[in-house]
Amino acid sequence: QVQLVESGGGLVQPGGSLNLSCVASGNIFTINAMRWYRQAPGKQRELVAAITGGGIATYAGFVKGRFTISMDNARKTVNLQMNSLKPEDTAVYYCNAGIYTTTEYNPYWGQGTQVTVSL
Repeated sequence: QVQLVESGGGLVQPGGSLNLSCVASGNIFTINAMRWYRQAPGKQRELVAAITGGGIATYAGFVKGRFTISMDNARKTVNLQMNSLKPEDTAVYYCNAGIYTTTEYNPYWGQGTQVTVSL
């Protein structure tokens, strides 16, 4: 059984910062890549940032230069440091990971963590 658990969301003023974390646990052989998605009310879920097990990171254009994704392979953790937050960054943020167990490969999702950027 594999689980992803996110933490670090909350309420922050425009221009502020938050750091999201996601920890993978369970019968994990290796992690292919980890990603952060977000979904705002009434909108489709969108990819925010991704990082491979080798440390190659990619970002959506709307967060480039403001957000930084990092991964700790040993601790099976991915972080998303979010700076210069804007009201339009308000959304539920979801962690996603491509994980190999000893028997199969599957994508997994966390339960989401709310980020609200408001005065």
